[in-house]
Amino acid sequence: MNWYPPFWGAGIRVSEVNPSCTRYVTTMKLRWWNKNIYGTHFGGSLYAMCDPFYCFIVFNHLGKDYIVWDKAASIEFVSPGKSKVTAIFEADEQTLSDFKNKVDLEGKATIDFTTTVRGIDGKIVAKVQKTVYARRKKRSK
Repeated sequence: MNWYPPFWGAGIRVSEVNPSCTRYVTTMKLRWWNKNIYGTHFGGSLYAMCDPFYCFIVFNHLGKDYIVWDKAASIEFVSPGKSKVTAIFEADEQTLSDFKNKVDLEGKATIDFTTTVRGIDGKIVAKVQKTVYARRKKRSK
């Protein structure tokens, strides 16, 4: 994933993935090519480092018999990112199992996740909310 062009171009690194794919950690150093005019992290890059991971977590848990998409997202910029930033994306097995059961019962469902992007000093740079949609694939006859 570190060679994915949008990540590579922005300097985004996936620094950790646990074996069950329920936890991802991304980092991004502040470089001349990902700064805005104020010398802080460009907002688009901050969002890009958060974009796909909750979908990955849900997709990996549900499996190939399900369609998984981002349904909605928002980012609140809390303070300027002036250093390396880190974001952690995590979902516990019980939450994912409950979501799978809901999708199986109702045919489709959404789930909300929240994470923060933090500087090396621990200060919150941004808060990100994601809504992930899932449904079972239609079976062919």
